Amino acid sequence: MAKFRGVYPTTIDGKGRTSLPARFRDILVESFGDDRFFLTNSSPVDLGNGIYSSGLLIFPYNEFSLFEEKFQDSKGLTPVQRASIIDIIINPAVELSVDKLGRFLIPPQLRKNASLERDVLFVAAMDKIKIWSQSEWDKVQVQNIRNFPSGSEAAAELGL
Repeated sequence: MAKFRGVYPTTIDGKGRTSLPARFRDILVESFGDDRFFLTNSSPVDLGNGIYSSGLLIFPYNEFSLFEEKFQDSKGLTPVQRASIIDIIINPAVELSVDKLGRFLIPPQLRKNASLERDVLFVAAMDKIKIWSQSEWDKVQVQNIRNFPSGSEAAAELGL
C-alpha cells in the first residue's frame, strides 16, 4: 500500500476552497479504494509556554472508521482525555470528496481552528495528510527540531 509522502504548498481561495495535491488524490483511490475522506482537527502540538498549535487532518474514508473503532476499544485513556479526543477530533470531522478540479471546501470552523487563511501546506503523514498554515507549520517545525531524537539509540537503529 502506497503511503502519503511530500509537502505541497498551495492556497485557499476566498470561499475556503483548496486543491488536494494530485498525488494524494491518486493514493486515496489506488491505495485506499475511495476518493472520499474525512477532514478534522489534528492533535494539538505543544509549542511550550502554554502555547499550542493545530492544523487539520485528512483521514482516508475507511481509515477514519477504523480510527473510531480503535477509539471505542481503547484502554488507558481517562474520561477527560476521551472527551477531549471526541470534542477535538471526532465530533468536528466532516466527510468530503474533491470536485472535478480536485478542490474541496474547508468548513469555516475548521479553517478558524487551524488558523488557515491563504497560504497552506499539505504535509504527508504516511497514512494520513495534514494541512497547516505556513506560519503555524514553521512554529511546529521549530518544535520538531527540539524533539528530534538526535544521537539516540532509537534514531541510530533507524539509520538516522
